[in-house]
Amino acid sequence: MKKLLQLFILFLGVSVSAQIQAPKPSPSAKVEQMVGLTTITLDYSRPAMRGRTIFGDLVPYGEIWRTGANENTVISFSDDIKIQGKTLKAGKYSIYTIPNKETWEVMFYKTTNNWGNPQTWDDNMVALKAKADVVEMPEGMQMQSFTILIDELTNDGANLNFLWENTIAFLEFSVPTEEKTMASIDKVMNGPGAADYFAAASYYHDAGKDLNKAWNWITKATEANPNAYWMLRKKSLIAADLGKKDEAIEAAKKSLAAAEKAGNKDYIKMNKDSLKEWEAK
Repeated sequence: MKKLLQLFILFLGVSVSAQIQAPKPSPSAKVEQMVGLTTITLDYSRPAMRGRTIFGDLVPYGEIWRTGANENTVISFSDDIKIQGKTLKAGKYSIYTIPNKETWEVMFYKTTNNWGNPQTWDDNMVALKAKADVVEMPEGMQMQSFTILIDELTNDGANLNFLWENTIAFLEFSVPTEEKTMASIDKVMNGPGAADYFAAASYYHDAGKDLNKAWNWITKATEANPNAYWMLRKKSLIAADLGKKDEAIEAAKKSLAAAEKAGNKDYIKMNKDSLKEWEAK
């Protein structure tokens, strides 16, 4: 009986752990594309024709289609984009479409964890709807596997293309390249900000580099942001390491007052401990 039980456990372990690996009928694909300064990623599955008629048959006209196979087709944008004059906020969306002969309706849906279409469609979850134009591929050409391309790239936008069978549906969108570039230019040309000076001073202090440079930078940071208790705390530590005891105490007192106002218990304790150590009166 004991031997039989051992054999059963062994068989159970093999049956649970063993997995057959085989290719999926609709293999997954991942696309990452920079358009201007905006990152776009796309995850979807690619069903094949396999001799079937696709649009108007396998994929009926006038009905919501999952736009692929298996899990949701998911697209994400690192910035707000514009489609046909409407803003689609940065984020992750599942793509649903309603194919027709002349146009497709493309819908960006806020939930991405459905397998296929949602059990209950909710129009409130549609972040944006747009019309995609449809053209036929040149005679004799067919796309055997469903394909989504981000193409016709410019600095300011691109096309989101859906290709299958002899159909191409394409949707133009624009990205905020000019706004991001101008903001970057303005920031650089106007010089570093308080956060830049703080980051540089913190690195120099923590890495044991030139503390005089760190002192100059942290002074500029706190002059621009005099109520930032975390910056004042760093200033006190740099001053202490430079032997500037009076400056260290002054910065620690300012940091303590600002931390008390903000209710940050960690910085309150750290400043009190330092002031005690430096024998502040």
